Amino acid sequence: MRKFIALFMLAGILFVPAFANAQEAAADSAAQEETTPVAEEPAASPTIVDDEIVAEEQSFHQVVKEKFIEGDPVYMTPVLICLILGLAVALERIITLNLSTTNTKKLLLKVEDALASGGVEAAKDVTKGTKGPVASIFTQGLMRYSEGIEMVEKSIIAYGSVEMGRLEKGLVWISLFISLAPMLGFMGTVIGMIGAFDSIEAAGDISPSLVAGGIKIALLTTVAGLIVAIILQLFYNYCVAKIDSLVNDMEDASITLVDILVKHKLTGK
Repeated sequence: MRKFIALFMLAGILFVPAFANAQEAAADSAAQEETTPVAEEPAASPTIVDDEIVAEEQSFHQVVKEKFIEGDPVYMTPVLICLILGLAVALERIITLNLSTTNTKKLLLKVEDALASGGVEAAKDVTKGTKGPVASIFTQGLMRYSEGIEMVEKSIIAYGSVEMGRLEKGLVWISLFISLAPMLGFMGTVIGMIGAFDSIEAAGDISPSLVAGGIKIALLTTVAGLIVAIILQLFYNYCVAKIDSLVNDMEDASITLVDILVKHKLTGK
């Protein structure tokens, strides 16, 4: 019994200080939590949108107009005229070349059937009623059938050259505007640089604000001339490719026509 009381007293002596220390620590932490202010999250500030500050995105037309004015209309207007005239000629050529396209296989079948059924006169009626350079060449060849196959071939070759010249009509103007537009742009570049150096000479000092205007005009006119030349070059190449295709069709169809005339022995003898 005495041993039990002694052990109880020893345990009390060991655990009471530790318990007291734990209570003091808990009390201190609680006091710190009460005294320490809790940092409040800053309230989200309302977003203010100013319609005058937020600029609307400019359209392509507005950007082009702005750059045209910044590049000085005196130098940009000739470049614009080259673009307008070049596009007008190119569109006219494209429409004409597309209208000149003929289904040569179908035309040859009609001519051959007409020769077999009604002779040369019926074949000429077919070719005269068909539009395009191929039909015109056929008409010229059939008109010389009575003079022999050699005259038919010569007539086809001669009139083929005439039709080729008609197809190439107007391409020289597109080529002119392709060359002229960059030249006008470079002229604006040179004039703009001269103006920049004149400003430097007058001020006696090199300042970015003095040369910025002249250099900007120089760059804008150069870019405008190059853009016009690129656009017109695309149309020019399309026209050339279309003409080459039509010329090849004319040559192939002419050879086939001569073979048809020989086959039916329509040499005028």
